[in-house]
This record gives sequence, C-alpha cells and structure tokens, in this order.
Amino acid sequence: MNLYAIVLGLIVLTLLTVSLTRLGKVKTKADYLVAGRSLPAFVLVFTLLSSWIGSGSLLGGAENAYKHGFAALWQGGGGWAGLLLIYFIAPRARKFAQFTIPDLLEARYNQAARVLGVIAILFCYTAVTSYQFVGGGDILHLIFPDLISADLGKYIIAVFVIVFTAIAGMASVAYMDVAIGLLATFTMLIALPILVGHAGGWPTIHATLPATHFQILGDFTFVQGLELFLPTCLLLLGNQSMYQKFFSAKSEKDATRAVVGWIIGTVILETVIVALAVTGSSLFSTGEVHERPREILAYLGLHGFYGSAPLRLLGALLMGAIFAKIISTANNWLFSPSTNLVNDIYLRYINPQASNKKTLAISRLMVVLLGLWALYQSLHIESVLKKSLYAYTIYGAALTPVILATFYWKRATAAGAVASIAVGTVVTVFWDTGFIHSHLPAAVGERDAILPALLASLLCLVIVSLLTSPPTEKQLQPFSEA
Repeated sequence: MNLYAIVLGLIVLTLLTVSLTRLGKVKTKADYLVAGRSLPAFVLVFTLLSSWIGSGSLLGGAENAYKHGFAALWQGGGGWAGLLLIYFIAPRARKFAQFTIPDLLEARYNQAARVLGVIAILFCYTAVTSYQFVGGGDILHLIFPDLISADLGKYIIAVFVIVFTAIAGMASVAYMDVAIGLLATFTMLIALPILVGHAGGWPTIHATLPATHFQILGDFTFVQGLELFLPTCLLLLGNQSMYQKFFSAKSEKDATRAVVGWIIGTVILETVIVALAVTGSSLFSTGEVHERPREILAYLGLHGFYGSAPLRLLGALLMGAIFAKIISTANNWLFSPSTNLVNDIYLRYINPQASNKKTLAISRLMVVLLGLWALYQSLHIESVLKKSLYAYTIYGAALTPVILATFYWKRATAAGAVASIAVGTVVTVFWDTGFIHSHLPAAVGERDAILPALLASLLCLVIVSLLTSPPTEKQLQPFSEA
C-alpha cells in the first residue's frame, strides 16, 4: 500500500505544481476562461482526450464491459461517430471565438436560449462531476480500506478537484491534462498485454466468458445499443467543454489538427479500457469486484500485477493513471459550468462592468459552490452508468440539436430553439419518475430517456421554427462567415 500511496502522492504533487506554475499567467477573463486563446494542437489533443475519458468510461463503460463484453463499445462508438462530425465543426467554432455555448446561443437565437442553455448545462455538468467524485472515492477506499471509506474518499477528491480547478482556470486544466493523458495512455497500453498473459491469453479468455461477450450486439437488443450510442454521440457533438477548448486554440488550424489526434486517441483508449475490463471479468469473475464491477480497472491495478517489483509498480501506475484521469475529468466538467455562471449570468446581467480582478474572484467562488453541489449529488449515486447516461441525455437532447442548427440550419428560429431546449430538458429530468411510468405502456416507459427526449426536442425545433418568422440576416451573419 505504501507504493500506491507514494504514486498517488506524486500525482497530486505534480498536478498542484502544474496549476501553480500557470497561476501567475492568469491576469484577465480570457486568460482564466479560455487560456488567453493560446493552446497549441498538442495541448488541445490531451486536454480534449482527458475531458472526454473519465469515470463515464473508466467506471460506467468498464462496468458495462465486465457484464456484457465488447458490446459495451456501443457507448464509446457514439463518441467516435460524433468525433468524425466534429472534424468539420472545430474550425467554425474557433472562428466564432466566444467563451461559452450560451454565448453562441444568444448570438444566434436570443437571451432566453442563453439562460435555458445555462440551466441545461448546470444539470448535466454537475452530474458528470459528481460521479467523478464517486470514482475517485472508490479508488481511495480500495487502496486504504481501513482508513478511508468510499464516502470520505468523495470528500477528499472533491477538495482536490475544487482547489486544482479554482487556481488557474482553463490554463491549469489544459496543461494538467497533458501530463495525465500521457501517463494514462502509455500505462494502459503496457498493462493490457501483461494482464491478458496472466489470464492465459485471448483463447483462454474467450473460452471462460460467454460467447455474447465477443459479439457486436452481445446480449443487447439493437434499441439498447442505440440507447448507449446516441447519448454519447449527442453529448460529444454539443459538448461545451469541447467548444471551450476550440475557443482556446491558437488558430483554426490548431483546432482541426487537435480533432485528428483526439479521434485516434479516443478510439485506442476506449477500446483498451473495454479490453481491460473484459480481461478482468475473466481473471476475477467472482468475489468483491463481481458485486461492484464499476471498480474493475482499479481492482486490476491493485490485484492484477504480482511478482516482480516492476510489475507491482506498473499496477500502482495503472491505479494512479485511473485516479489522475478521474481528477482531470472532474476538473474539466466542474470548470465549464462555473464559466457559465460568471460569463452568462454574472457578467451578462448582474455586473457587466466588473473588473478582471473581481471577475476572477467570482469565477473561483463559482467553482467552489458548484463543486459542493456536485459533492452533494455524489453522495446519492447508486449506478455510475445510469447517472452518466442521464447526464449525457440532458445535454444531448436539450442542447446538441440547437447547437448544430446554429451552424447548419439557417431556418432555425429563436422560438424553435427555446422550445427545443426547454422540452428536451424537461422530458429527460422527469422521464424516470413514477408519474411517467404510470401513464405510459411498459414497453415505452421502461425505455431510456434519450429516444423520447431527442424526438421531442427535434420536433419542437423543426415545427416551431417553421411556424415562426425566419431569423434576420444580422443574426445569421457571424455564422455564415464562420
């Protein structure tokens, strides 16, 4: 356990050092919110990768793979499809060069779209941050079972994340992600063949697991596959954290190059994560991890490497890489909604003339308050996979359609956008309540919220837009130029 404690301690110290080195360079709102629009492609690749692959993949996706095998890649595949489309969106987003998604919504639609966008983002992003706290707490409990409970671990992780995020904003988050992304990528790539060897090779793994673990749909129906695919695809297409990274890029060319690296890195890492979890389901098919499969990757780091000192060190590094990725993802998803409250509410409606010093102070206060809200949510999570799909659906159904329409459908109107955001949010939030289930047939009410929420959102966007006056040339001008 001393080895694991040393590795985690070094990771925390490294992250803190990176944050503090960026602190002196934060002087203005642009420095804090979008790193002074100075991030090169290399940094963008790793910060995009780290913001996307966190507990949703490392816990929720790994739990899915432990139970269902490679069919869990339907969840990751949604992101891959979204990434291919983003390749064409990235330069447009950088050229528009705002601070947040609600900036974009108001410029294209109206103030109501901005405010509703902020509400949807707060629901989604604090939910995502909350299950990062769960993942980090699980790891600390695994390493120190007699000293740190899972709930105490959540509090400890929340403190780390809030402090790291508040220090230097986007610059702190982005440059921490470079170190974390490199550590996670190389550690997982090295760990996979070693663990496969411990399990007896792929033929043995294949023989010990159900045949469905190696089929395209596995034991899912096609609709269940879509319910994994669509939320991740739609979240990625409209992901504010991603757009903020594009807004932070040095140039449109850097934004486009970063997407290419991001696509390659995401396909490799998410496939490796699923393969690790499948290998873990062969190595540890029973015992405590069978009851808590979301912990399979961390459990592999703790129990899958034995024998020589280098192997034990690799296990500690794998655990540390997972821990660091969770910290990184929490930083990204906590920082993003805090910028909304500052840029889209405080500076827009409360104190438009606030000085840079006051803006930075309010920004850090928002990080603390939203971090506490996310911590409260984390104390009531039963399933990381379910919570992640809920968060993805809020964003994917409520915001992604209107964000894409901003760039690609000139006929979309402010009224249509407002209706779409509002209905998408409401359907998602209330879909799993008893009221919905008691008033719909079981075959419909038991489905995931993504299909009804997305359908309702799209219908509102299209029908209301077609029934209202088209946008003016002034509204469309910044986007036609983009």
